[in-house]
Amino acid sequence: MFYQRFTFRLISRLLFVNILAVLLVYLIRNTQLWFTITGVGLVLLGSTISLYFYINQIRNDIKRFILAVKTRDHTLNFKNKITKGSFPELYESFNDIIQIHKDIQLEQDAIFQLIKTILEQVPVGVIVVKKSKTVNEKSEISFFNIAASNLLNVPAYSYWNRFEEHLPIFAAEIEKINSGGKRFLELKIQDKFIQLSIEVIPLNLYGADHIIISFQNIKDEIEQKETEAWNRLIGVISHEILNSITPISSLSDTVNQMITNKLTLNQEDLEDLKPALQTIKRRSEGLLDFVKDYRLIAELPTPNVEQHSVGEILQHVKVLMHPMVSAKHIKLQVLQTASKISLQIDFKLVEQALINLITNSMYALEHTEQPVIEITYRLAHNKVYVDVIDNGKGIETANIEKIFVPFYTTRKNGSGIGLTITRNIMKMHRGSLEVDSIPNERTTFSLVFNYA
Repeated sequence: MFYQRFTFRLISRLLFVNILAVLLVYLIRNTQLWFTITGVGLVLLGSTISLYFYINQIRNDIKRFILAVKTRDHTLNFKNKITKGSFPELYESFNDIIQIHKDIQLEQDAIFQLIKTILEQVPVGVIVVKKSKTVNEKSEISFFNIAASNLLNVPAYSYWNRFEEHLPIFAAEIEKINSGGKRFLELKIQDKFIQLSIEVIPLNLYGADHIIISFQNIKDEIEQKETEAWNRLIGVISHEILNSITPISSLSDTVNQMITNKLTLNQEDLEDLKPALQTIKRRSEGLLDFVKDYRLIAELPTPNVEQHSVGEILQHVKVLMHPMVSAKHIKLQVLQTASKISLQIDFKLVEQALINLITNSMYALEHTEQPVIEITYRLAHNKVYVDVIDNGKGIETANIEKIFVPFYTTRKNGSGIGLTITRNIMKMHRGSLEVDSIPNERTTFSLVFNYA
């Protein structure tokens, strides 16, 4: 509608100006009517000036509108032009666009303030740095929340170089993972050490490179976990030691009573002493074995890693464990022994880890009809999972975490160190040990290796 009206008015004015120009030329050439010629010339001049202002007004209004959009100037309006202007639809559209642009901006600002408020409340330090495009330009800090300031005991700097001067060690660690990643750092802040878990995420917004730095003090959490682990370990050790010391103490007291005030012992006394001394000896040996097991956990050898295929590992374990498993009338299924996927591992330690898991499965399969142990592997999310699966009695949910505590066992005559050693072996390989169990149906222990 606007374009049609504009085109019609523009053509009409141009046509009128052209007619006046032709008339003026005709009058000058063919007549001596100077008064009429002057009048026509003035009208032509006035029409030309009117046409110029007419076009220039529209052009200026469009320029003002475009500039307002570019500079996000939402104060501009064309309300007076809607009622008095030549093109009310055009100016009404201008007003609508400016209002929509204003609403979008207000919504974006509201979302930004909401996110900023949330980030100010979280206990995690967050710093957003806008990286400089040139060497001489300084990198700006776009966001610096209160938690970051409190954790590092620094003010909310506006430029990264100022922050770098204050905490060079922290800045150096960020530089090491500038392209993204996680890192742990111990810092001394006001004569107090804090342990930080740091993560850096690179981001490109509107052609500008940013890095989002998030970090939190995990010292308290680590200490709490350590305390819980020590409490569980001390509880198990205390239980084992008491089980051995109590009968030793009791029997020692009995033996002491039997020989007190006696200078010689007859055959009957000796016969009474033998069981007591044998029990003391047996329990002492048990206590000695317990200490040896503890040393075995604490003194695992450093892995000597070499390249080995998963198929080679599985095939070797199959040959090694098949006679023992068959003797227990358990079906052993070792799958995918031809796999060529290679891992950097200590073959003997990983073999020991698998032996521990298979041995546990054998005990779990006691009193199970049609017992089966299945060993296989799978590749998922850049990790290799070597699974040991059985259909035994399984593990109750409440005991899932307990089974990894040293010396904890639900088995008679069990040492309770097999899973602890296996987990430590996997930690040495920068991997992990995972378990999933549905009691009396299916239990899976997985050796998890990183695979890139």
